Amino acid sequence: MGQYRMLVDVTKCIGCYSCRVACQMENDLPSDQSYISFCEVEKGEYPNVEWVMHRFSCLHCEDAVCEKVCPQNAISYSQTGAVVVDQEQCIGCEYCEKNCPFGRAKVELCQDKEGNSVSRANKCTLCNGKVLEGVTPACASTCYTKAIVFGESDEILQKAEQRLAEVKDRYPDANIYNPEGVGGTHTIYLLAHKPEEYDLESDAATPASAIIWKDYAQPLGKLLLGATTMAVIGGAISNRLFNKGEHHEGGE
Repeated sequence: MGQYRMLVDVTKCIGCYSCRVACQMENDLPSDQSYISFCEVEKGEYPNVEWVMHRFSCLHCEDAVCEKVCPQNAISYSQTGAVVVDQEQCIGCEYCEKNCPFGRAKVELCQDKEGNSVSRANKCTLCNGKVLEGVTPACASTCYTKAIVFGESDEILQKAEQRLAEVKDRYPDANIYNPEGVGGTHTIYLLAHKPEEYDLESDAATPASAIIWKDYAQPLGKLLLGATTMAVIGGAISNRLFNKGEHHEGGE
């Protein structure tokens, strides 16, 4: 199976929220919870006012920070290109939430198989299970303005470039948001304005500390100390290296 990408064209988005509702239904989420949020920004002054809006969810980075900082290896890459969470392995440590450069990983309370309340990481899966079965993600199949399209990686990149050329006259600052600092992403955006106007970092990147931890320190530590001991030590090291804010128990 090849890898896939999703293109979100903000120039076509009308803020109807149908993608959000589809996400909630697909993942059996309550009405106040979704893996999709909306960015709405007012530009200009009356009567020349423009609403800039788009849906926003996990970007599924090629070099995902959340995967690197997870001490339990609960976050991994699917063959489709999606970054997915194994909630049976997740311990709710919040390192993914605190270190995602896009603020997309969230640790929330949910119920385990025994019905106990536990903190677990939750985020968009790019409908990985559906894609493995050859089905289009729920948000893309629901978007009637075609602001969200899904397909094979190369095809989507070509569509993004074509669409960028089409909108440049109307939006001189239009750009394709696919940050190289995280290796590129499997959800890319055609933005009408500069990334900062959508609260996106133009230079988002995987920090060196995460690379050193995942690719060097953790494998060496497991070799020398054993997996169980390393998991305990890893928690302490990760806490020092990666926590950006004050620690708090549970999810949001």
